[in-house]
Amino acid sequence: MATKAIVGEKLGMTQVWRDDKVVPVTVLKVTPCRVVQIKHPETDGYSAVQVAVGTQKEHRLTKPALGNYEKAGVAPGKKLVELRLDDVSEYEVGQEIGADILEEGELVDATGVSKGQGFTGVMKRHNFKGQRASHGAHRVHRMPGSVGQCATPGRIFKGKKMAGRSGGQKVTTQNLTIVEANAEENLILVKGNVPGPKGGTVLLRNASKKQGGK
Repeated sequence: MATKAIVGEKLGMTQVWRDDKVVPVTVLKVTPCRVVQIKHPETDGYSAVQVAVGTQKEHRLTKPALGNYEKAGVAPGKKLVELRLDDVSEYEVGQEIGADILEEGELVDATGVSKGQGFTGVMKRHNFKGQRASHGAHRVHRMPGSVGQCATPGRIFKGKKMAGRSGGQKVTTQNLTIVEANAEENLILVKGNVPGPKGGTVLLRNASKKQGGK
């Protein structure tokens, strides 16, 4: 489990120069997160920090959600995100978590919801090879081939790789390097790409399987 975590908004990709080399980076906008609730293993069964991201008008919230913010004395946010952490002893309700929680060169895991691809075939969805393009193959070049069974059991097994909706799932990319963490402009530059579209919410936490910088 992580010891540090932050939530950001994906702005897009660009490139920066480091040691006379061009480095592709993903830019994340990190609005300071306000701690709303702290969960402990003794009372909740696990340790986590619940944070509010962004700002929201009070009349757009339900009464239970608004009461949760009022109880903590924290301004309402657009999103309420829970950060699972090993140790929450250093956090307190109302505290702000900014971009300076991460450092340049630190390895992180990025979690987000991948781009939805809609309904796709088996070649794009499952990386199927496809069928031959000669010797009597007629309009079946991108089809999966036989998917059924014999007379017994006479059905398609559950979980069979077939065409369907792809993308739009929770994805984690591990061992990404922090190129820059700008606390003044609330920006974090992560080397490489992170899951999700522009404007998507991305969770960064220190790497659980450290392998050395990329």
